[in-house]
Amino acid sequence: MKKSLAIALTGVVAATAGAGVMDREPGIKLMGERMTLLPYVALSYTYDTNVDSTKAAKSGSQWVVNPGMELKYEDDNWIVDALVWYKYHAYNNYSSQLNASSFGERLKWQWSNASEGGKGLTVMFSEQFEQIAQDDNLNSLGGRGMNRDRKQFQYEGLVNYRFNRLFHGALRSDYYFLDYDNNVSEYAWLYGWSRLQLGLEGGMTLSKWTDLLVSANYQWYWHDDDVDTRQDSEEIYGSRRGKYVRGDSKGWSVMGGVATHATEKLQYRLLAGWSRFEYGGGVSNLDGWTYQGSADWQIDAANTFHVMALASSYYQPSEREFGSALLVHNASFGVAKSFIKNKLKATADVAFRRETHEYTEYESDNYDEDIWTARLTLSYRINRLFTVYGRVEYQTEESQGYYVRGNIYDYDRWRCTIGLRMTW
Repeated sequence: MKKSLAIALTGVVAATAGAGVMDREPGIKLMGERMTLLPYVALSYTYDTNVDSTKAAKSGSQWVVNPGMELKYEDDNWIVDALVWYKYHAYNNYSSQLNASSFGERLKWQWSNASEGGKGLTVMFSEQFEQIAQDDNLNSLGGRGMNRDRKQFQYEGLVNYRFNRLFHGALRSDYYFLDYDNNVSEYAWLYGWSRLQLGLEGGMTLSKWTDLLVSANYQWYWHDDDVDTRQDSEEIYGSRRGKYVRGDSKGWSVMGGVATHATEKLQYRLLAGWSRFEYGGGVSNLDGWTYQGSADWQIDAANTFHVMALASSYYQPSEREFGSALLVHNASFGVAKSFIKNKLKATADVAFRRETHEYTEYESDNYDEDIWTARLTLSYRINRLFTVYGRVEYQTEESQGYYVRGNIYDYDRWRCTIGLRMTW
């Protein structure tokens, strides 16, 4: 059946290409071409050397069917980008893993009446929800969350007002939520968490393209490691040993730096400052330097060559160890290049995540982790309807520390994918 399906799809592609489908950009244009609808369906095959991301690696393969719909709208003041998608994962030879579904949606919009570098108001909002199967994209939502079925949601809002060519101010709000679908009959528990952050930002123009920024943020954290506690009288204890002062966390950060406010080819944002994390209702107060950085460089005028980079550090509750708090460092770098009149596209990116246990209820949990992910993707647009693609991904995790509990999580993982996507 699977072989017949692959042969049939190959025949459809060949016939469509031979029929000379018009070679133009995909999508359905509406509202005087200000709006574009991009309905699509993709079929892919993936071979995975380590389906569960464990030392005892077990390989497997799967077929994924992925329909979705994207909407883009742009006029003089508005930019809107929305996406809904669904994936069905059908496993071939991994008998202990049931077939699974994942789905999600994403919305980004911006309204602005600000002139280039001058006075005006800009309002931006974005949100994203995903129900993620454990084998799904290794970099989903920025790499947060471990390889387990889970729900993730986040939003970010910004209201920015530029008073004149020199000064501007902004209000920011963002929220992140992570919830694991724990099956305690098969796996150890993982601890989800969420964070709400509110902030103020002020800026002064230093040059035609560069602003000086100062920001202050306050955060509230909620985490669900209370599933591993018991209460005796008025004191709360962990399931292994020792007293644990139960309580949700809070924190704040103050940062300064530089960013662009208007440029044709290069956008960047670089901030650094001091953060405080009051973990577990005050069981531990952590302080340290943290940073945020991003850059997007459109190298050529034809928009065929992009370089992108992201970096950040922050405190959070541990997702793996009870009664533990982490300092997380994230960094990623990517290159995208188009060839043959934008028909052939190549992307390469590498991501790094380091977790250090800044506070642990149990000494055996005091270890650090380094996680590396690298991807290479090639895609070729056959015609307006069909695109074929291939991707190679590698991920490795390595732990260090005086105590070696973390070493049980070390692993290496390769994934190779080939696919066909049809976009109307």
